Amino acid sequence: MMNDPLANLLVAVKNASKVGKDEVTFKPISTLATKILVIFKENNYIRDFEMIQDNKGGIYHIYLSRRINGCGVIKPRFPFKKDEMIKWERRFLPAEGFGKLIVSTNKGVMTHEEAKKKELGGKLIAYVY
Repeated sequence: MMNDPLANLLVAVKNASKVGKDEVTFKPISTLATKILVIFKENNYIRDFEMIQDNKGGIYHIYLSRRINGCGVIKPRFPFKKDEMIKWERRFLPAEGFGKLIVSTNKGVMTHEEAKKKELGGKLIAYVY
């Protein structure tokens, strides 16, 4: 039984990247995980991914680029205000300007840099560097 499929997905991606694999397969598919994988792809942390519907929850095939040093979910999902993002960057990222925090705002799921530009607050979901 999976208690947190998003956390399991990010651990699978991190572990596969660490051992040098070119791809990883994971199930089940979720909307939030898909949005996070799109952000990973846009920021070149993964090469590509595809979703396969199999009437059992779906399968992700994720093609890695071996650029992930660390990633994971942030539990509990801490709320943040638009002017306190630097505190969370220092807590979850190894250096300034290195890595991304993935956040959920009322305008959708995005990186912390996009949330800063749009001056939005929300909740922290995950990190990647």
